[in-house]
Amino acid sequence: MSYEELQIQYDNLNIQEMDLSEIKGLKGLCFNGNIAIDKSVSQIEKVCVLAEELGHYHTSVGDILDLTDVGNRKQEYRARLWGYNKQIGLSGIIQGFKAHCHSRNELAEYLNVTEEFLQEALDCYRSKYGIFAEMDNYVIIFEPSLSVMEKM
Repeated sequence: MSYEELQIQYDNLNIQEMDLSEIKGLKGLCFNGNIAIDKSVSQIEKVCVLAEELGHYHTSVGDILDLTDVGNRKQEYRARLWGYNKQIGLSGIIQGFKAHCHSRNELAEYLNVTEEFLQEALDCYRSKYGIFAEMDNYVIIFEPSLSVMEKM
């Protein structure tokens, strides 16, 4: 989903681009139904940041900026997982396979995310599902490298 499509889908929220460089180097911030995206990041990064901030909107409670707190780290993980699922998900990996994406770079481009965001999502899915996951007659293998196989 593109940045504009995410904004349209969540037009009930106040999503604005602003300079966040002085706030602990954050690229995005969610507070009281408002989402701020650092205006200096690239368009493709804005998609990833907005997806994560929407994850915070849906899953987080309170100020979780202090990541030394275990509860805050758990909320951060849930928000990131929500964002990964929104932009990628197991179904997105399968769609990329069907679209003949042959590298992580091609898959990231197909899914409209950065390679870093894709890798973080894959690492998260590996942690959640183990070395493989099954969905809709497909097997997604995370190790030793990403691959997708259709079941016969």
